[in-house]
Amino acid sequence: MVSCNNLYFHPDRFYEVYTSTAEDAACHRGQGPAGMYGAETSECDSPISLVNETMAWIEHNLKDKIDFVIWTGDSARHDNDEDIPRNAAQVIGSNEMMVQKMFEAFGKHNGDENDEDPNNDYTVPIIPSFGNNDILPHNVMAKGPNTWTRTYSRIWRQFIPEAQKHQFEQGGWFNVEVIPNKLAVFSLNTLYFADNNAAVDGCASPSEPGYRQLEWMRIQLQFMRERGAKAILTGHQPPVRQDAKTLWDETCWQKYTLWLRQYRDVIISSHYGHFNYDHFLLQDFEDLEEDTKHGRMEYSLGDGAPLPATEHDDLHTSVSSDYWLELRQTWADLPKPPKSMAWPEAESKVDVTQKKKKSAAKKERRRQKKFLDKIGGTHAERFAASFISASVVPNLFPTIRVFEYNITGLEPTLGHGTADRLSLVQQALPDEESDVVTRKKDKKHKFKIPDPPSTSAPPGPAYSPQTLSLLRYTQYYANITHINNDFSSEIASNVSAQGWNEGKHKGKKPHNKDHEPQPKKFHFKIQYDTRDDDVYQLPDLTMPRLVDLARRIGDFKPVKDDEMAKREGEELLSGDVDPHGKQKKHKQKHGKPGKHTKRNMPWYTFMRRAFVETKPIEEIEEQFGR
Repeated sequence: MVSCNNLYFHPDRFYEVYTSTAEDAACHRGQGPAGMYGAETSECDSPISLVNETMAWIEHNLKDKIDFVIWTGDSARHDNDEDIPRNAAQVIGSNEMMVQKMFEAFGKHNGDENDEDPNNDYTVPIIPSFGNNDILPHNVMAKGPNTWTRTYSRIWRQFIPEAQKHQFEQGGWFNVEVIPNKLAVFSLNTLYFADNNAAVDGCASPSEPGYRQLEWMRIQLQFMRERGAKAILTGHQPPVRQDAKTLWDETCWQKYTLWLRQYRDVIISSHYGHFNYDHFLLQDFEDLEEDTKHGRMEYSLGDGAPLPATEHDDLHTSVSSDYWLELRQTWADLPKPPKSMAWPEAESKVDVTQKKKKSAAKKERRRQKKFLDKIGGTHAERFAASFISASVVPNLFPTIRVFEYNITGLEPTLGHGTADRLSLVQQALPDEESDVVTRKKDKKHKFKIPDPPSTSAPPGPAYSPQTLSLLRYTQYYANITHINNDFSSEIASNVSAQGWNEGKHKGKKPHNKDHEPQPKKFHFKIQYDTRDDDVYQLPDLTMPRLVDLARRIGDFKPVKDDEMAKREGEELLSGDVDPHGKQKKHKQKHGKPGKHTKRNMPWYTFMRRAFVETKPIEEIEEQFGR
């Protein structure tokens, strides 16, 4: 099988073992539970030892299976220590170190690193993206060319095709043809889409870098359609759009989502980082505004100015319980297929039995047609998906994700270290005067709407199993509680809903700083595989399968008051008697689901994996069982 890898780190050279995980220490000083390979479930960043061991493990276990690497940014520590404020030299040095680590794992090491072609130094293409912490101050990037786009043009010179260097300096976006004439990976600069980047203002005005990035993306996707090639989109901050949490400016979300709809025959998948939680999103094309669908957009669709950058607004604990509950409700509202329908299985199974009377059969067919109309047909073309990977930084447990895709018919063009991987030919952006009309009397910008797929074209790889369709992903994680070998191996955590989190070992007696760590052998192990998993059971990652999984996750049945009372009564009956003569309540043992958990297994499995096994099932049920 052929696979791609999704990585992002927050390396911290100031991390010290056995320091405090408290906010004012950040694993830099004091005495506390900071372990050899990180302080799991805390807000501390990655020690260099974790970076080294992760890259070494990848080199020894995955290198020969990977065709390209998706590196979704944030290769510098957070600015979370007032005593050691970040500076440009630290941010640049941290990124240069990560490039060196990538070279140690994937470099050719054949002595030609200093020749005139920097793009032939690696055995596989590596596609990095700007993270919001890869610049200074974090979250804020002005229109390019600027100091940061020029700096990363140098740091990533081996990854950016030579023909795109000038364009990259203009805005920090590029693409790489990872399978010649077949597949390209787009690196998007999501800082220009971000709602809290105070230096830019959305994607409506042609003067904004977000607008120009989307125009570049439109032209390139059209060019790929004409060549019969496909695309994978990558970036750092995902297109989250909720009442509980929003990351993108609405004008950028609207245009980007329109592009996903219009180029659904070209785009295979979208991959993002930033959130640290393992999950996925569905973008509903019904959320497109009528003006957007007609190529018109007001200057701003939001309710005010861009949000200012705050100190910890990008840490994983800033996602409250409301985010997950709102996501579940959105999926609970997805259309449900009639019981007579086998969707998303083969169409041949979507037939009513011949034994039914004609009137009943006709009514059943109407129900099936109504359902298919609601979801965009048999292939669920009303939606697009974004995969959000958890990170290597141990805000939870360190993770790595490997995707596999269908290579049927591609075998002659593949091969590790392929020397003739070509960059996509770049076309200049159209002149703004000829392609857009701005500031009309209605104060709405007009933009070119991409053509939809041809009516005679079959569904794309994102919607129907075919060459380049994603087949599965395997999620790996490192249980550093066990590997650090310093504290209890229980998986109980103190992950809070908001603010700084000190980690799961808060209150436990740490070792003295002069103690010699005795960690176990570092390794990643499989957490789950989407195809072989007992709960997900996804034959592939096409849209019908993902929509059906989302529907199953959203099909949640909350525990009723009488059920809760009965369960609490049973717990009291089975309790011991304390010294005061009162019976003790016994919590479920870790990992043992109750009846309520079993009937909502898709939801609880999804949440357990979102937190990378750092929350016990009873805690998930208590927090997310309402």
